Amino acid sequence: MTSTSPAPVLVLVPGATGAPVDGGALFHLADATVPQLSVTDLVATRGDGVFETIGAFDGAPVNVGPHLARLARSAAQIELPVPDVQVIAEAVDAAIAAHAPVAELSVRVMLTRGIEGDGVPTCWIHARVSDDWSPYRSGMKVAVLDRGLPTTAAETSPWLLQGAKTLSYAVNMAAVREAKRRGAADVLFRASDGYVLEGPTSTLLVRRGDEFLTTPVSAGVLAGTSVASLFTWLEKEGLQGREELMTVEDVAGSDGAWLLSSTRLAAPITHLDDAELPVDHELTARFEKVLAGQA
Repeated sequence: MTSTSPAPVLVLVPGATGAPVDGGALFHLADATVPQLSVTDLVATRGDGVFETIGAFDGAPVNVGPHLARLARSAAQIELPVPDVQVIAEAVDAAIAAHAPVAELSVRVMLTRGIEGDGVPTCWIHARVSDDWSPYRSGMKVAVLDRGLPTTAAETSPWLLQGAKTLSYAVNMAAVREAKRRGAADVLFRASDGYVLEGPTSTLLVRRGDEFLTTPVSAGVLAGTSVASLFTWLEKEGLQGREELMTVEDVAGSDGAWLLSSTRLAAPITHLDDAELPVDHELTARFEKVLAGQA
């Protein structure tokens, strides 16, 4: 985002998990240029919260329902009150409507445990011009990094919150920095039992002939909204998409692989560490249209 980009929009949602305690509006626009978050909010002191990032293209948000359903699942995993997804969806629409028209907008929904000792969750929505993802969409080198957990951790150790989209992202951001030190743009995590998982902010998609594969959610990865959209489209195209545990060698020897996300869309992997992968730019462009809600 440049200095000439339109100003971001902030919507506070005191009614995200029920009626506001002061009887005010369920949500309202706020000044994004002044402080709004208490320093004692548990998201600031402990990273205790969950979030979703929704892409909006030419003013139209994509996969709002699936994103907010995943927000509710993440909230349940960390034992937050059940969010009112209808209220939050209306607040998302209000944020988009209040923002100046742009081609690509990043709309982040944040839900935290709130001020320590208060027991009232904090929720806000921040809409801003998306970063320029064109270099990633043209292809990127990806480093394989060890996550240090087996694919069974979600079942054996649910307190580790595998598969929840929490705001505790320090490890993910450290992984991206390590990838850049290695000359790569992003990361593909590998489980300690040898199977590939996901990126720090993305879902893996692998092509094997006319079949498209992604890591099973049971392995502790986030249930991807983008890959779900692509699987629906692939089925209409007469192709198959399914979950399968894969090794690094499976990905490196595939007919192509992508990291998918709601704002970056489909980023093809050109190299996985030192292994070069084929890139189908035409298919990638079709994926991008699907993920932007334009197909």
